[in-house]
Amino acid sequence: MTGLPTRAGGASSAAGDAFENAEHSQERQQYLTFLIGKEVFGIGILRIKEIIEFAELTVVPMMPHCVRGVINLRGAVVPVLDLATRFGHQPAIPSRRTCIVIIEVQSGEDATQDLGVIVDSVNEVIEIPDTEIAPVPSFGTRIPEGFIEGMGKVAGKFVILLNVDRVLSTDDIVGVASRMSGAAEALAA
Repeated sequence: MTGLPTRAGGASSAAGDAFENAEHSQERQQYLTFLIGKEVFGIGILRIKEIIEFAELTVVPMMPHCVRGVINLRGAVVPVLDLATRFGHQPAIPSRRTCIVIIEVQSGEDATQDLGVIVDSVNEVIEIPDTEIAPVPSFGTRIPEGFIEGMGKVAGKFVILLNVDRVLSTDDIVGVASRMSGAAEALAA
């Protein structure tokens, strides 16, 4: 006998506690994954409000190039951004798999703003353990470094995890939101 107290099944209490602590210390985050071009991206699932089929957008003049227009989402005017354009690529060409992902973004201290982003297709919701998220590489990506939260390792491939608050920065949101309120008034008239 080792002198260690045992639990049912013969495992020692100390070993069992260590196993339980290791299990709880490995946090897992859920991400919605989607494609832009051939690259797989992910956004934390808690920021996603819904996914809708791509539909006709109302184009608003004098918007930044990445703002493709607005949609009416249950009576609310929601700006829609093209992530491909935001990342410096050619504008997305809608296909039958193209979706608009509605994301809730911070637009101030206590305020939030819903924004739609155009993606080529939505893949799935996946769980990635914190231990499988690598830091942002210092080179090798075609999008600004601050836009990336980390690189998730899934089945031997990488998922680029986006920092939504940087990709859709407060400055951009405030600028878009103020322009959208004018657009909402014009649409209501």
